[in-house]
Amino acid sequence: MSHESGLRIVFAGTPDFAVPPLQALIDNGFVPAAVYTQPDRPAGRGRHLQASPVKQAAERAGIPVHQPVSLRDSDSLQALERLAPDLMIVVAYGLILPNRVLEAPTHGCWNIHASLLPRWRGAAPIQRAIEAGDAETGVCVMEIDEGLDTGPVMHTVRTPIGADETGGSLHDKLARTGAEAILHCVRLLAAGEPPQAMPQAETGAVYARKLDKAEARIDWNEPAITLERRIRAFNPWPVTWCMAADERTRIWAAQRLSGNYGEAPGTVLSSGKHGIDVATGDGVLRLLELQRPGKRRMAAHDYLNAGGAPDFFE
Repeated sequence: MSHESGLRIVFAGTPDFAVPPLQALIDNGFVPAAVYTQPDRPAGRGRHLQASPVKQAAERAGIPVHQPVSLRDSDSLQALERLAPDLMIVVAYGLILPNRVLEAPTHGCWNIHASLLPRWRGAAPIQRAIEAGDAETGVCVMEIDEGLDTGPVMHTVRTPIGADETGGSLHDKLARTGAEAILHCVRLLAAGEPPQAMPQAETGAVYARKLDKAEARIDWNEPAITLERRIRAFNPWPVTWCMAADERTRIWAAQRLSGNYGEAPGTVLSSGKHGIDVATGDGVLRLLELQRPGKRRMAAHDYLNAGGAPDFFE
């Protein structure tokens, strides 16, 4: 495949987050020689095999796609080495890259990571930043080494976290930011001025552990601010929930109010057009958008009209 830039790039990525960076490379003349992505997976009710978002984007662009189960066997390694890449760009690929892969490209392997490293290394940096109440986050373009998100950083772009930011909205924003950031670095490399990588700070490393459905149940003994942040962080997945009477009810949006009323956590203090105000371990949480089992998500007043408010959430 011809490359206007003269750089032979291999791109490795799998989910939606990796599509804007891939598309930005394609649109700006840095068409990868090959794309690596995870094998097709069963999805949806029919459990039919589904191509990853990155595979779909690569096929639309006519780029050869490789889907090894692992990059540790000699056949997969030799296939990658035969591509003779100048650079490998890795975005949420999902496979561990052994040392031989890291050494295959002339200019190494670059990664887009959705946090301000060394804060939030690991699997869920976008959601953990919201959950922790961070005022800002961003993306780093880094060289991959053998550690977990420990490589030197060559470019950082900062992004404020809005007061109503959700895991979904911040994901989409950082995917676009990541696309611009990687394009900036690749352009420098193509111009013969590769970006300089700086070691990460020795202090401030925090691990962003993978999201777990078990975390999504609301504990009303926690402070309202903690619950509000988690509700935003876990939207659109795994979505926080609690029990309302005997119904497992999902909470999609909520707002913290100040003040304590001395009621037991989980007690419904008031309900109406404004929402449903619930006592917590500290402060009041106003529920704004809920979802009953088997129903669509709806504003609190529609939820109330469809079945009234319980006296208590568990």
